[in-house]
Amino acid sequence: MQRLVVLISGNGSNLQAIIDACRAHQLNAQIVGVISDKKTAGGLKRAEKEGIKTIVQEKIANQSREEYDQLLAKQVTDLQPDWIVLAGWMRLLTNTFLNQFSGKVINIHPALPGTFPGTKAIERALQAYKKREIGATGVMVHEVPDEGVDSGPALGMKVVQIAAHDTLETLTERMHAAEHELLISVLQKLTGEKK
Repeated sequence: MQRLVVLISGNGSNLQAIIDACRAHQLNAQIVGVISDKKTAGGLKRAEKEGIKTIVQEKIANQSREEYDQLLAKQVTDLQPDWIVLAGWMRLLTNTFLNQFSGKVINIHPALPGTFPGTKAIERALQAYKKREIGATGVMVHEVPDEGVDSGPALGMKVVQIAAHDTLETLTERMHAAEHELLISVLQKLTGEKK
């Protein structure tokens, strides 16, 4: 059984999708730890409810990104993961962290490859639609080989159509549903489906 460490910064809806898939035996995996950079992250409660080990690693004042990532890497190493899943993790990781887990870090991002990297991707896609620049957006799961922002090789993607009546809320809801489905599909391939 593959060991997953999930890094979160917020509500943890993608984390919940992984928890549900593990519980339903859809994944040949178990979550061995959830780490957040925010002690108020709602996803921590989701993990605690399931008895999953949680760690809060907040950045302290005057701490460099590299110093933070070295501490984070120590926390992750102790959990001995096969895969590290960035599921709504809002910090950019440096090579100080990534070089220690080469080929093991994946991220879910609410945009298609090469479009809307970074934050507020759904909002920016909706604005582009209203300007008639795009007709659809989507979600991707990608490798995180280096410090590039949402630029690693895609492991899977799913197109999400934008409708004329969409608001940020309705589009976000559909994007989250697509994220959950795609993330589990990619994790099934990475961890080997249960027989």
